[in-house]
Amino acid sequence: MRKGRLEAFSDGVLAIIITIMVLELRVPHGKHPGDLLPLLPILISYILSFVHIGIYWNNHHHMFQAVQKVRGGILWANLYLLFWLSLLPFATGWMGENTFSKWPVAFYGFILLMAAIAYFILASSLLRLHGRDSTLSAAFGNDFKGKISIVIYIIAILLTFLNQWIGFSLYVIVAIVWIVPDPRIEKVINS
Repeated sequence: MRKGRLEAFSDGVLAIIITIMVLELRVPHGKHPGDLLPLLPILISYILSFVHIGIYWNNHHHMFQAVQKVRGGILWANLYLLFWLSLLPFATGWMGENTFSKWPVAFYGFILLMAAIAYFILASSLLRLHGRDSTLSAAFGNDFKGKISIVIYIIAILLTFLNQWIGFSLYVIVAIVWIVPDPRIEKVINS
């Protein structure tokens, strides 16, 4: 089975997720910059979520550049990833509306954790399908960033109950780690 429809569907779902998030932003009542202050937690939540969605879109796109074919199990693994990402607007809104309270921040981290696990499952499924000698396998290597991200999310969720800012900061750190482009797939494809 060819990969084009999976990529197009995923791009569409991610675009809708971003659209839902931006539509949740409410225009303040007032015309002064100070009128934006009450919305600051919501804007910060939106920015972090936008970055995370962008990271997933970017990495999904790069990963599928090295993919030659897909099967039914891959389609389901991809849907599993999209399911968790589709919950990000809800978690974003809850966290922002409640000014980074512990439970909303922990729930936000849980959604990020589940999306990271889902991405790992998708990547692992693709690696099994394409084999150890594939371009994809050479590009992924041991996937240290993917594995350490899952560990950091678990630690962040737990630490959120001590101090929500520690958990939130760790979510930001994972985003920073991933926002730096990972050249592995491009290097392998272009060589």
